[in-house]
Amino acid sequence: MPQRYIEKILRARVYDVARETPLDRANRLSARLDNHVFLKREDLQPVFSFKLRGAYNKMVNLPDTVKRQGVVAASAGNHAQGVALAAQELKIQALIVMPKTTPPIKVQSVKSFGAKIILAGDSYDTAYSHAQTIAQEKGLTFIHPFDDAEVIAGQGTIGMELMRQHPSPPEAVFVPVGGGGLIAGVGAYIKYVYPHVKIVGVEPEDAPSLYTALAANRRVKLKQVGIFADGVAVKQVGKETYRIAKQVVDEVILVNTDEICAAIKDIFDDTRTTAEPAGALSIAGLKRYVKREGLIGKNLIAINSGANINFDRLRHVAERAEFGERREALFAVQIPEQPGSFLRFCKLIGKRSITEFNYRYSDPNRAQIFVGIELSNGDEERQALFQRFIDKGYSIVDMTDNETAKLHIRYMVGGHAQGLEGEKLIRFEFPERPGALLYFLNNLGTDWNISLFHYRNHGAAYGRVLMGIQLSKADRNTLLRRLKKLNYPFWDETDNPAYKLFAGAS
Repeated sequence: MPQRYIEKILRARVYDVARETPLDRANRLSARLDNHVFLKREDLQPVFSFKLRGAYNKMVNLPDTVKRQGVVAASAGNHAQGVALAAQELKIQALIVMPKTTPPIKVQSVKSFGAKIILAGDSYDTAYSHAQTIAQEKGLTFIHPFDDAEVIAGQGTIGMELMRQHPSPPEAVFVPVGGGGLIAGVGAYIKYVYPHVKIVGVEPEDAPSLYTALAANRRVKLKQVGIFADGVAVKQVGKETYRIAKQVVDEVILVNTDEICAAIKDIFDDTRTTAEPAGALSIAGLKRYVKREGLIGKNLIAINSGANINFDRLRHVAERAEFGERREALFAVQIPEQPGSFLRFCKLIGKRSITEFNYRYSDPNRAQIFVGIELSNGDEERQALFQRFIDKGYSIVDMTDNETAKLHIRYMVGGHAQGLEGEKLIRFEFPERPGALLYFLNNLGTDWNISLFHYRNHGAAYGRVLMGIQLSKADRNTLLRRLKKLNYPFWDETDNPAYKLFAGAS
């Protein structure tokens, strides 16, 4: 790693506004995993995120003439707050461009530091483009959230603190990855001091910007990214951050939404604080790594990068955490429609708790039930229970990892539709803002009948919808063209077994 980055990190000015956060031992998680797990508590920064470090280091090093002109940034949350607080401390005029989908609590937080705000577009990419245009037109300096040497150096001070706080070199350090600024800075410092310490990036399965780039040996722009871990929902890793990551990152681990929710719960159990999904990524990756490698007694550090989570997202997190811990199974089971069949079914379950039971009569001979069952021994117990049903002659489908079943079907009431023909099921996301649904329906047109619709608020910037549309075969290509024109992420779920068993045509 170039000497200049070590020098930049050592000289970085971050402690005018940032604090040296503690490295806390996660006692409960350590006992469960049979390793020594430590949390770097960047959630305890004044803006509840590490982003303040890089933003301030960049801005404090600007020439005075540039400072007088002012700065502009694009962000949906953490970087925006970092830039705003840094600007307040340095008495610099700051303009922040935020997507219209940004939750009001984050907008108000940025305003409280005195920054001016412009709401533009429904996504970070749109806000980013608008901010770049403003920078050029008004002569403002753009403060990049990750792809900048001074920003990287500011984030790198976390690595410097880690090596000072931990008495001996750890086995591995787990770092959340979005654009790559955090892992580039932390990795550059730690690899320089202790080359044998593993630097492990962690990304969501639906936002693998660095994972994909390293696999392809080049930066790749993803067509779409998942929005649950919004703090790392970046389509392309930075140019400079990728250059550094190639030299300092040992591997990138991908985790799913359920594992992230379980990690949020793990952090809460140990610290009684609530991490944001991006902040809990590192713990989710650490747990997967320990299981894969069979580690025992090792020192492992995870960076909790932030705690900016909307309160109304906690319901969704709590619901999914049990799946992430593999403590709940979801099954679709066919039982006879006759007296005593439910009792016989429950006897097979034994003393395990039933977490939910969904059923509606639709056939005089057979009943399809959607059942949640509490587990104490994870996947091994789930597979054994599944096999027990098979052995007793039940027709069963495992829904535990079926996203449509967990997001929509389990909450829908009504059962199979009678006399329904040509229904196509589409799952899609649209921005949570006034008029978004009307815009969607207007652009979809009135050429076909909407036969099913389910929406449930998850506290995120984007709504998740399941929709059934009656189509002739000739209309299907027309529908796909219109959906693509809308530019909303969508998935065809017509063949999803949860839909066929519980909500499809009779």
